[in-house]
Amino acid sequence: MANLSEPADRNSSDDSNLGDENFSLTAIGGTNLWFDQGFTRLVYSFAVITVAVLFVMSWVILSEALPAIKQFGLGFLWGQDWDTGNQIFGALPYIYGTLVSSAIAILFAVPVGIAVALVTSENFLPSSLRTTLAFVVELIAAIPSVIIGLWAIFVFIPILEPLQKWLASTFKWIPLFNTEDPSGTNMLTAGIILAIMILPTMAAITRDVLMAIPKELRSASMALGGTRWETIFRVLLPSGFSGIVSAAMLALGRALGETMAVTMVIGNSAQITASLLNPGYTIPSVLANEFAEAEPGLHIGALSYLGLILFGLTLAVNIGAVLLVKWVGRKHK
Repeated sequence: MANLSEPADRNSSDDSNLGDENFSLTAIGGTNLWFDQGFTRLVYSFAVITVAVLFVMSWVILSEALPAIKQFGLGFLWGQDWDTGNQIFGALPYIYGTLVSSAIAILFAVPVGIAVALVTSENFLPSSLRTTLAFVVELIAAIPSVIIGLWAIFVFIPILEPLQKWLASTFKWIPLFNTEDPSGTNMLTAGIILAIMILPTMAAITRDVLMAIPKELRSASMALGGTRWETIFRVLLPSGFSGIVSAAMLALGRALGETMAVTMVIGNSAQITASLLNPGYTIPSVLANEFAEAEPGLHIGALSYLGLILFGLTLAVNIGAVLLVKWVGRKHK
């Protein structure tokens, strides 16, 4: 009798395990191989090292910026003078140039990136052509920024300059184009070059997001009478909104930190003007131009303070993106 009852007890035990709501095939509480345990510790160590490197970088920049922080305080953020001879430094023109050029880049890159993602993810074109087009767009990310800057100087600016002169002469009553004689190296040119550089990031991630949307949503929308474009604008884009926002924020982070290409085309003039056809300056550009020859003390401290501000801007963008994605996710529940 005892032998006959064992299978029943074993089966009842298995049934209780299967019915347990906390039962998980990925639980780590069971017996693992030594390789699995070692790999888990390795992954944890990499995560800890990444966070540690981030904190060390922040500490180094903060320690270098302390002389300027003690000297200028928060007034450094809205100061507009940058006189290395008299040791007077202000960050506002550089913050303004960084934000405006990045905003122009996002304004151009987001719609173009979404359009490229739609063309390469939907069946508007043959499969081979879609794959080739996606590969060519992503290949832009492999081009060094210096090469893009040289291309902009010798090819893009001569093409764009007549258009900028026409905008200045025709729409000079608009503050955005109120410049007497645009030279081609200005804020608008820098913004467009940045848009070209961040386009692969925007397009590639958006394409992956759209391709991850279940095909059943497309079929259901068209079965209810929706057209192709109604399905795209009312089903696909809203479904992938959080991923598209993440792509845009990642591209914006790239735009905020881009250095060489922007330095070569923005004009490097520390001024705050409403016109996009005037030269400007960005935080990465002034760091690239002055850090190598900066004297120890307030000059190095001011440049490090600028780096700390740029770090804070990038961190704020990432935090804002996370909060926006969470808010949209709660709204659509």
